[in-house]
Amino acid sequence: MAFTESLTKSSTPTTQYSVLTNAHVKYSGFKAINNVGFCSKRKTLGICCCTVDEKMVSGGEVFSVTSSSKSDVDYLGESTKGDLNVKQEHMDAFGIDGQATLEGPIEEIARIEAKEAEALLSDLGIPDPFSSRYSPRGIFCSRTLNLRSISAIGYDMDYTLIHYNVMVIRGLIMDKERGNLVKSDRFGYVKRAMHGTRMLTTRSVSEIYGRELVDLRKESRWEFLNTLFSVSEAVAFMQMVDRLDGGAIPAELGRLDYKGLYKAIYPMIYLVILAVGKALFRAHVEGQLKSEIMSNPERFVEPDPKLPLALLDQKEAGKRLLLITNSDYHYTDKMMQHSFNKFLPNDMEWRELFDIVIVSANKPEFFQMSHPMYEVVTSEGLMRPCFKARSGGLYSGGSAQMIESSLKIHGDEILYVGDHIYTDVSQSKVHLRWRTALICRELEEEYIALIRGRGHRAALIELINQKEVVGDLFNQLRLALQRRTKGRPAQSLAATNMDDQELTESMQKLLIVMQRLDQKIGPMLEADGEDFNKRWGYLSRAGLWDKSHLTRQIEKYADIYTSRVSNFLHYTPFMYFRSQEQMLAHDSYCYSPPYPNGFTVDE
Repeated sequence: MAFTESLTKSSTPTTQYSVLTNAHVKYSGFKAINNVGFCSKRKTLGICCCTVDEKMVSGGEVFSVTSSSKSDVDYLGESTKGDLNVKQEHMDAFGIDGQATLEGPIEEIARIEAKEAEALLSDLGIPDPFSSRYSPRGIFCSRTLNLRSISAIGYDMDYTLIHYNVMVIRGLIMDKERGNLVKSDRFGYVKRAMHGTRMLTTRSVSEIYGRELVDLRKESRWEFLNTLFSVSEAVAFMQMVDRLDGGAIPAELGRLDYKGLYKAIYPMIYLVILAVGKALFRAHVEGQLKSEIMSNPERFVEPDPKLPLALLDQKEAGKRLLLITNSDYHYTDKMMQHSFNKFLPNDMEWRELFDIVIVSANKPEFFQMSHPMYEVVTSEGLMRPCFKARSGGLYSGGSAQMIESSLKIHGDEILYVGDHIYTDVSQSKVHLRWRTALICRELEEEYIALIRGRGHRAALIELINQKEVVGDLFNQLRLALQRRTKGRPAQSLAATNMDDQELTESMQKLLIVMQRLDQKIGPMLEADGEDFNKRWGYLSRAGLWDKSHLTRQIEKYADIYTSRVSNFLHYTPFMYFRSQEQMLAHDSYCYSPPYPNGFTVDE
């Protein structure tokens, strides 16, 4: 039992308060005890005047928070650290007895309380947090996560707290041996492929990759496209594959296969990118590029007014917020000022949100090994060596281990939020066992595309189901014909007595139906996901039924994932994210009695 609101404190020990009766306390059957009024039934924002002892209702006196030393694990294996409890002495003082007050089966009590909770949320105009699951702004859970047990939340900056106006393709894989760009499912089976700049047919994909699996451990062949550099590299390689196929590769390079082509052109690609990189580096050093971005951030940055408020809720809930970015101090300060300060209340500045700020972090090495740490001591960016971070400090370099030591917390008490599966999410998970959240902006567009494509997908699945039923009948007739030719009875007496011509004609008809269905289903399968990407389909899916390799990476390394950090505002800093049931292949069948062929559960 928990009181959901604390009443305003007064200078006198006992005061008259005008309170929202059941917006503050909502439990049926409570009596007026110790001058505190409890209404027996929930009323729609009814008003009553209650004489309240200040000490008894102030949150700090009535409630206690479970500490790390006293925490246990709940039935899902999550830590109970951070859970709010009503102190026993105040339960006794209020005369609250859980067993006596809430009489009856707990299932029935919970059902009533859940309905009343939904009604109260509606009265208060607060969206049900579970409804956010069914929107592009939902937070989706791969592994159960209790936010109450999180002591610190670390954030990346670029593409996490700050989103830039760019389009990025991710999740594809380059096959350097065959000159192909492919999309595979979670098992590594290739579902779509492009040779050079030409998409391959389903039949060609099956012929080429029918017996092969994508294995990212074989780096000499497979390249996962998860950075802008790798995407640019893949585009250049695929164009060179076209030139090799067309006989346009210079003879001085010799006879090349696709792997040899990659090895031959990679130095050239590298030199081109290096030349561009040097130009960009000079621009960075001279301040031209960054000066342009910092002088006109509106041109490059997509504002999100709700984002600072989401972080403010977390900070006020006792979470220690960290900013850990590879960007340098001056750029970080300017971008964060632009994106945060104007949306924070009471002239608050972005630095006040964060307990510790780390710039030039050099991730992923930040999570893997120890590096020197420097404190930024002036607004010009001058630094001095230091060995321990303090609250409110601004630092350059260092390591995740230093952060853990300074905060005196480690492992699953820290949640790290970033946009890069490798640099941010997998490394903090693998090396430190931090809890992780992935920001994937493409989710919003994909979610909308999935809704748009529901009619197409429903029609496609209906056709596939129809083919399955027709196919099952055809297979049974085929078996009956096979047994008949061997002089054995069919599966049933009626099938055994079936006329030869009737059997043959029925099979011919069913074959024609299935062939026509295939002609309809094939193009529809190719078109599935076009609302998101005309060539590669949905980001999260590979084929009609399965998840993409990218989705497998997300599920493996990210405990939760969402499209933007401000989506936390739709929840609370105390949210318990519970992963959904993972359906197994046989699950849908065991929930569909009656059972065929006389089978019973006892059997």
